[in-house]
Amino acid sequence: MQTKTFVAILAILGLLVSCAQMERNQPMDMSQTVQSAKTSADHEALARHYEDAAKRMQAKAQEQKKLFEKYEEESNRYGRLAEKDIFNTHRLRGDDESHFFAKQAEERKAQSQALMRSYEQSAEENMNRAAAHRKMAAEAR
Repeated sequence: MQTKTFVAILAILGLLVSCAQMERNQPMDMSQTVQSAKTSADHEALARHYEDAAKRMQAKAQEQKKLFEKYEEESNRYGRLAEKDIFNTHRLRGDDESHFFAKQAEERKAQSQALMRSYEQSAEENMNRAAAHRKMAAEAR
């Protein structure tokens, strides 16, 4: 019974992850705001904006890292169960329930890893833009 509950929770979690809309993780199009920035205060405000965006992306990357680790654990556990069941019962790969869940966990792990890299890249781009505006603010003084 406990296994069925776990499977149901895992299925619901998978559905929520697949249906969730990915927040825009690319730096915002701020070209007009950037072009109109003339004073040191303008550039400082833009730098703060980009730093805040980078912090949000870093938080999202950490969240994905935790999910990745969870999926990795599930993948390993179900993978061990799948191998045990296959070798003990001589089932064909694909007919085994544990193999199915191991494969699902692997797919979620890959998706989580891709999101984590995307968020990290976005955070780095935002930090680079923040640094550029800090430099422009210093030059405008």
